[in-house]
Amino acid sequence: MKTFTCHKISDGKAEGPAIVSTDDVMFYLIDPKTGTVIEKEHSLEGKSIAGKIMIFPSGKGSSVVQADGLFQLMKQHNQPKGMIVQRPDTVLVTSAILFEIPMVDQVDPAFYQEVKENDTVEIDADAGLVKIL
Repeated sequence: MKTFTCHKISDGKAEGPAIVSTDDVMFYLIDPKTGTVIEKEHSLEGKSIAGKIMIFPSGKGSSVVQADGLFQLMKQHNQPKGMIVQRPDTVLVTSAILFEIPMVDQVDPAFYQEVKENDTVEIDADAGLVKIL
């Protein structure tokens, strides 16, 4: 197990398999029925984010498509369990807080060198910790 410090954005604790994106994420371009990224040429195209710990640079798109996209995923129970974001934006932060999805940023840079797709990752936003189990 490896532990890294982080900054809490949205309260909570979550554990699950990591899904790592090198591209910004637009939640509106994720199929709410499956949690699968449908954006063409996205680093996560064809992969499901449902029940995973999302690790990604930032959100993208207007406030309506971001918040509604995440809301539609939640209605189908296909939202991520938690989010680790490098550059949080207002809409993403607000959505995580409203929808009670643990979110952190400012993770120790070594984390990004260590974490791999499908690693089990735990976010403990309240304690300011991210762990690779």
